[in-house]
Amino acid sequence: MKIGFIGLGNMGGPMAANLAAAGHDVTGHDTAAVTVPGVRMAETAAGAAEGAEVVITMLPNGNILRTVADEIIPAMEPGAVHLDCSTVDVDSARAVAEKAQAAGLSALDAPVSGGVGGAQGGTLTFMVGGDEAGFAKAGPLFEVMGAKAVHCGPAGNGQAAKICNNMILGATMIVTCEAFALADKLGLDRQAMFDVVSTSSGQSWSMNTYCPAPGIGPKSPSDNDYTPGFAADLMLKDLRLAMQAAEGADADTPLGAAAMKLYAQFVENEDGEGKDFSAMLPRFVGRGRGE
Repeated sequence: MKIGFIGLGNMGGPMAANLAAAGHDVTGHDTAAVTVPGVRMAETAAGAAEGAEVVITMLPNGNILRTVADEIIPAMEPGAVHLDCSTVDVDSARAVAEKAQAAGLSALDAPVSGGVGGAQGGTLTFMVGGDEAGFAKAGPLFEVMGAKAVHCGPAGNGQAAKICNNMILGATMIVTCEAFALADKLGLDRQAMFDVVSTSSGQSWSMNTYCPAPGIGPKSPSDNDYTPGFAADLMLKDLRLAMQAAEGADADTPLGAAAMKLYAQFVENEDGEGKDFSAMLPRFVGRGRGE
């Protein structure tokens, strides 16, 4: 396939490289001076989009997505697919999809789960909103870039699935860290707690797969001084998107709001910026009630 790929950062770069390695003709564009193996670079976003069957975007936020969409949609041919893999607000995803559809394009919002490791290894999960025809056309690309793609319904539903998932993830990581800190104060060995909880009703992905306690469970960022697999800054971004969506939908999300508040405190006022989101554990270990 002839593919345009806009946004070649820590996630987009490896995704584009995997597509090129699989034999696709990939033209990329990024505002930074980057090189990606197998990817031909264009000077503009519109240049990367011209003649492409699928244009993939991986961008930081909804405002940038809207700006880039205004550049690429006029350059794309009717019947092409705009596949946006950014994590943005639902309103931006749906607004961009409407513009694309009005221009005769298929539009998919397909945020990902799996982090940089998943992007590099081609094992991402895609949560996809948009039309069936576009989802089918993009199917071979999902197979190269990821392990699973789930069609979640119409435009915007991919973003809805991502923020709901990450609201759960943020809250469960916090309570997992709280529990380890409590166990420490009660004299309960961390390995013993893991052995119980990971096979009992308190089990979760945060405990079983991504344990925040160093040396416990499968290898995770906690074993590498909390070097990010998924940065606390990005968790805060996703929780804010979830709370923005909850306000717009009149949904009651008190635990999601509490998680957002704690991650905001951790990232903006403490030492959480640039650390993995599981670095909440040493934060709680160093505090007592009310601190």
